Amino acid sequence: MPMALPVPIEFRLPEGWLPAAPPEGVDVPGVAFAAVRPDPDGGFTANITIAGEVPKDSVTLAELADASAQRLRESVDPVVVAGRREVGNAQAPALTQRLIFSAVVGNVRHDLVQSQVFLTFADVHDPRRRAVIRLALTATAAQHDEVLGDFQEFVRTVRPDTVTGA
Repeated sequence: MPMALPVPIEFRLPEGWLPAAPPEGVDVPGVAFAAVRPDPDGGFTANITIAGEVPKDSVTLAELADASAQRLRESVDPVVVAGRREVGNAQAPALTQRLIFSAVVGNVRHDLVQSQVFLTFADVHDPRRRAVIRLALTATAAQHDEVLGDFQEFVRTVRPDTVTGA
């Protein structure tokens, strides 16, 4: 069962990407939405996932990123944090990180790269609290750079859904 996001958002998928139904089809627990690019690389389908939570006030984006990497380590190990950068501003802090790992999919080992973006939004029910939305692109190492531009385009379209959230 897909999880619900803590804040309503709107976004636009890049051309050529398709919603995955249900999100569990991407085999990522705790995902609210998933999309796939229908041209697999060696049997692995690049995917974009969306998840979210309302963390305690004292939890930093870096701690949430650490926790995300640790959750991935519970399925595959080792997971290397290849890069991490704080972006955004004081009103809307954000963080990006890149994870590198290998996983067996369809009896084939794939070298994978996951680019994650953590975006902060005001909680719809209590604007003093923040919600964090995690966007992730997972692709083979060979295909990652090819689809990264699509993911960046997608991230630029994510915003609060003021119509639904009003």
